[in-house]
Amino acid sequence: MPSRGLVLLWPAGSVLPKNNYFRQEAGMIKRRGTTKMGNPDWASYTLGVFICLSCSGIHRNIPHLSKVKSVRLDEWDGAQVEFMASTGNTAMRAKYESEIPPFYYKPTFSDCLLLREQWIRAKYERKEFIYIEKQEPYSAGYREGFLWKRGRDNGQFLTRKFVLSEREGALKYYNKNDAKDPKAIMKIEHLNATFQPGKIGNPHGLQITYLKDNSTRNIFIYHEDGKEMVDWFNAIRAARFHYLQVAFPGASNADLVPKLSRNYLKEGYMEKTGPKQTEGFKKRWFTMDDRRLMYFKDPLDAFARGEVFIGSKENSYKVLEGLPPPTQGNHWPHGITIVTPDRKFLFACETETEQQEWISAFQKVIGRPMLPQEYAVEAHFKHKP
Repeated sequence: MPSRGLVLLWPAGSVLPKNNYFRQEAGMIKRRGTTKMGNPDWASYTLGVFICLSCSGIHRNIPHLSKVKSVRLDEWDGAQVEFMASTGNTAMRAKYESEIPPFYYKPTFSDCLLLREQWIRAKYERKEFIYIEKQEPYSAGYREGFLWKRGRDNGQFLTRKFVLSEREGALKYYNKNDAKDPKAIMKIEHLNATFQPGKIGNPHGLQITYLKDNSTRNIFIYHEDGKEMVDWFNAIRAARFHYLQVAFPGASNADLVPKLSRNYLKEGYMEKTGPKQTEGFKKRWFTMDDRRLMYFKDPLDAFARGEVFIGSKENSYKVLEGLPPPTQGNHWPHGITIVTPDRKFLFACETETEQQEWISAFQKVIGRPMLPQEYAVEAHFKHKP
């Protein structure tokens, strides 16, 4: 037996003992990167990497690329153990991620299936992060193509031509193939993209938001080809990355990358009442997008019915559990009160779990000091008619 402290020549057909190289390696991976990987109790014995249960299902769907076994339950022969010991996640990351662009989104185990699958295929199957020329679909600075877009009024998905141009600093779409003028021009400066498969009802569904007259506008798109949709997503991130590099010339990649796109802090239904707090509570879909709390009649509405700016505790914003007495009209029992310098906003949740999740989301925002540019946004909200 080798004297390296690794089990390399385990008898064929045997089940590995509890205290072995596999357990130790998986444990080290879990301790090093719990935000990127769940419990790494599985391994691809053809790629030589440990993976979590969530990603093991993706690996099983691409058997020409990856063959999977359980570290704890399956039998391993000596050759497989030796290969795993000679490779491992660190070595394979150095090989397959040697040329990964800073703007490319690296999914976590909690991201949607599409992002995780396309990351695995890009990394191991297409080898996009080894050969830079394979990154052109999302790094060229210009992209155009046809995507299915949900109609603002009728809710039908129709094909629309989209054009993303870093040089023009905008994403555009056209209602007709031969149209000279775009239906909408979305400035890269205010653009955000987030995958919403459950909300849109399509596994490749992407929600794009931008500001129109300083109010949020939503559009919902998808493409039948998962790679095409993820390429669009990363092209948008690339365009924003290059814009921010110019806007903030002294900023590091570590400062810029978190600003390229953002998932919503929290979404879901709550009830709300009006500013006089005498009218009845109405059920609305709420989205917490950074410091903008928006509410919609329907989750797929193009425009919000209203927006609330959520500032910081230093500026007299706070969240309270419950509703002030003698509030009436709410059907759901679990209240939340948002206190701002100008007024109180009253909401009600159906369950205590939802209430606590919303309060936690509000506390995260309120507990974060406001940036200088956010004061201008706050001032705009205060002067809204």
